[in-house]
Amino acid sequence: MKIIEVNLKANSYKIYIEKNILEKISIYLKENHANKKIVIITDENLEKLYIETLNRYIQKENFNTRIISIKPGEKSKSIDTLKKLYEDFSDFKLTRGDLILTFGGGVVGDLGGFAASTYLRGVPYIQIPTSLLAQVDSSIGGKVAVDLPWGKNLVGSFYQPKAVFIDPELLKTLDKRFLHDGLAEVIKYGCIKDENILNTLMSYKDDEELLDNIEKIIYTCCNIKREVVEHDEKDLGERMILNFGHTLGHAVEEYFNYSKYTHGEAVAIGMVEITKRSEELNITKIGTHNFIEKVLKKYELPYKRVEMDKEKVLHTIKLDKKSSGENINLILLNKIGEVFIKKVATCEIENYI
Repeated sequence: MKIIEVNLKANSYKIYIEKNILEKISIYLKENHANKKIVIITDENLEKLYIETLNRYIQKENFNTRIISIKPGEKSKSIDTLKKLYEDFSDFKLTRGDLILTFGGGVVGDLGGFAASTYLRGVPYIQIPTSLLAQVDSSIGGKVAVDLPWGKNLVGSFYQPKAVFIDPELLKTLDKRFLHDGLAEVIKYGCIKDENILNTLMSYKDDEELLDNIEKIIYTCCNIKREVVEHDEKDLGERMILNFGHTLGHAVEEYFNYSKYTHGEAVAIGMVEITKRSEELNITKIGTHNFIEKVLKKYELPYKRVEMDKEKVLHTIKLDKKSSGENINLILLNKIGEVFIKKVATCEIENYI
């Protein structure tokens, strides 16, 4: 088992990474959780595949569980779904001494984590991410949120989990598209911090070899995020670098109503486009965007600019959480593995997008 400790003083916790770790979760719960009520939040697809087994492990230690299953997809990360969670919590008579367990990808983790952070002003929760995107990124660092009709993650908070359990074996049931979706975030880490990640991805001959080595990749990405979050838990400075490619990426997701592109696919487009523009502005080393394209192409991720109404896109970007007054913080590369934050006036943003 690989263990990473996220040191955030009173909010510190551990990330446990091991194949077939689910059966060990009940041991952790027995040792660390005195109350017996646990809400498990998941989605309908995962419920069919795993929840019976997970529930059996947990109930073995005499915990009283309530399963809440939501529809899969970004559209469930909404105020309406959140209200339904609150209703189920109340019906189960959940207290601040009980526990919420999120078992799913980024949508389940973000939604369930935000529900945990706000119900009764805070109920402890544990993340069990099941997608590669969630395992390397969204389950770690305590960013939890729901979407609004006019923007992604506009209602949220910082609320750290009590633990994160990562089982790489869960990735074997992922559709190829969603495995590669998560690789976009892996590629992001390579772009901002560690070129070796990209070289390693390029060395694999196929997805089978990728999955054979995925535990090491997950550990590397989690450790990078751990370091960044420890330096800037509340996203006031350095942590913004984790949003490389996300400014345009979020706009792409929303423009197509979260139906044409997955999060990772939209971020892939965002990484290439922002880097292509920054090269043209003599900010980024020439050839950087071509290398990013090469890695994305290998894993069948989109990298070509999509046609969108410029005014709608700019409006969405100006609502972005990285905006501050009349400026927005853009995440740019000097070169692969070397990133910085550039404050740009909103009136000049179209020069970079």
